[in-house]
Amino acid sequence: MIDEDLLKASGAKQCQFKTGEALFKEGDRCQYYHQIAQGAVRWVNTNHDGEEYLQYLAESGESIGEFPLFDEGVYAASAIAVVPTTVWRLPKSRFLHLLREHPDIHFAFSALLVKRLRFKFFLMKEIASHEPRQIVLSLINYLKRTSQHICMECGQILLTRRQIAEMTGMRVETVIRAMRQLNDQGLIAILDRKAYCEGSKGCVPGTCKTHG
Repeated sequence: MIDEDLLKASGAKQCQFKTGEALFKEGDRCQYYHQIAQGAVRWVNTNHDGEEYLQYLAESGESIGEFPLFDEGVYAASAIAVVPTTVWRLPKSRFLHLLREHPDIHFAFSALLVKRLRFKFFLMKEIASHEPRQIVLSLINYLKRTSQHICMECGQILLTRRQIAEMTGMRVETVIRAMRQLNDQGLIAILDRKAYCEGSKGCVPGTCKTHG
């Protein structure tokens, strides 16, 4: 999101997080801007029964938990490392100064927040209007259209069944059943327990150098 040399020059430091470790928790006061240098982070809400709702899955180069940087509120969700993760952490005051000095970055964040808000509107509409098979298919098509969590070389869907369930509020078993139905209809392909979206540019399941 922000050039790493600029982050470093602004006073950002790299922090290491183990798998399952929290960068910050829902309800915490915001003190830093967080940008993933390497790894992946789940942005999640947890209900009273311990069930998680996946708001977003951030990967290398992406930021996470931006809301309270702009509205002075607390974190709306928790950020949890999915794998060992390295994060650039910049104090909030220095982040805001950086935005004032670089309006182009400010506009980029405005576009990012709108993009994520549009995704929430899309997901709420799909969940309210369709049955599980159509929800999963619509989500896959949206991710492919926006080049998120889909390998553009082989078409592999890089979200797990559990992550799709947490993102849509469905049970894992429901997502598994829906994906099997989509496979039977030829709308996705499941090979060696990996799922591939049909019609991706250069989609040749099993031949991708990155994902096999």
